[in-house]
Amino acid sequence: MSTYRPRVVDAQLDAYAALPAVAIDGPKGVGKTTTAAHRAQTVLRLDDPATLEVIQADPARLTRAAAPVLVDEWQHFPASWDLVRRAVDDGAPPGSFLLTGSASPRSPQTHSGAGRIVTVRMRPLTLPERGTTTPTVSLQSLLEGDGGKIDGESDWNLADYVDAILAGGFPGMLATPPQLRRTLLSGYIDRVIDRDFPEAGREVRNPSALRRWLIAFAKATGTTASFETIRDAAAPGHADPPARSTTIPYRDTLERIWISDPVGAWSPLDSYGLGKLTASPKHFLADPALAAVLLDVDADVLLSGQDVGPRVPRNGTLLGGLFESLAALSLQVFAQHAQAGLAHLRTQSGHREIDFLVHGRGRRHVAVEVKLTATPDHHDVAHLLWLKQRMGTALSDMVIVTTGRFAYRRADGVAVVPLALLGP
Repeated sequence: MSTYRPRVVDAQLDAYAALPAVAIDGPKGVGKTTTAAHRAQTVLRLDDPATLEVIQADPARLTRAAAPVLVDEWQHFPASWDLVRRAVDDGAPPGSFLLTGSASPRSPQTHSGAGRIVTVRMRPLTLPERGTTTPTVSLQSLLEGDGGKIDGESDWNLADYVDAILAGGFPGMLATPPQLRRTLLSGYIDRVIDRDFPEAGREVRNPSALRRWLIAFAKATGTTASFETIRDAAAPGHADPPARSTTIPYRDTLERIWISDPVGAWSPLDSYGLGKLTASPKHFLADPALAAVLLDVDADVLLSGQDVGPRVPRNGTLLGGLFESLAALSLQVFAQHAQAGLAHLRTQSGHREIDFLVHGRGRRHVAVEVKLTATPDHHDVAHLLWLKQRMGTALSDMVIVTTGRFAYRRADGVAVVPLALLGP
């Protein structure tokens, strides 16, 4: 029997064990079943035809089984969601049900489960979860604003981060050789197009057009490019881009199957004198490795700084965008652990921008800039200091995430933290 690899989300699931039903959402292959099965006494795998046939014939088996009951890939039998919801209404005790799925319950026939089934998002493995780094700086501590010492030393260099980007955070692929892992990631994209879209209720009449759009979307990683820009970029050498009526469902379906993981624009309760802010989301796929395989790039291409793929405007290099995506994955997971949210900030003039803003309880905030550099300079911290001037004590801390070796606090108060040293 393989040893269970602990996940950051386990702490949240421990707390939610006091509730009768918890749903674990996320893209295929991130370890939802493994984590849930580690906590379950009965496992019902509804993607298994034999199990599905039995449950369809006698749905009450689902609620009679020994608890905790894991209903795995519940979307293969959507009625299972409502069965669990009704069981909660009827007084199911704490820890009765775990549901895992790779699609969200948005069909008209399925109740949202609000107030009955609590959902938890699960993402690919962060660097500490992969067992490759040991964090010394806690995002939760930064959010609490104790202004404590920032220290630690990492032996990672830029090439190590490139390897981590290309490797991805899907647990089942970690132990495979790099060449085979690339094949598996390419097959993952094929499955998204050929199976996951149809299973989510979205018929794909032109798979090649969807693939071109996905490639353009991957190129937009780390940008706030409009969906019109992405649509136009999806038609290189073609007379016409995909129809808007086609690409809007593409976007919605990507979010429904958890492959798109956008970071929304910050909408503060107080103006802080920031002026008008943009409302556009920042685009990310669930894992930067998916963007890399869609764009067909390897370590040599990324390190060379080549601009490959469709023309999507960006500041900086593609590697910078993919490094930011790797940082976004970590920040999403660690912010969720701290019961905080993640957003980005950009003024409508475009003169000021903060890559990420972690917003937590008690109106605490941490501003984070991600820089593909080992030694940030005064230009790299300028927007952080501008935000501090306006937010004052409402900004608990300022952080620059780097590819460098050391974690330390600058004289101006900005914490410099290599991504390999950042943890929950």
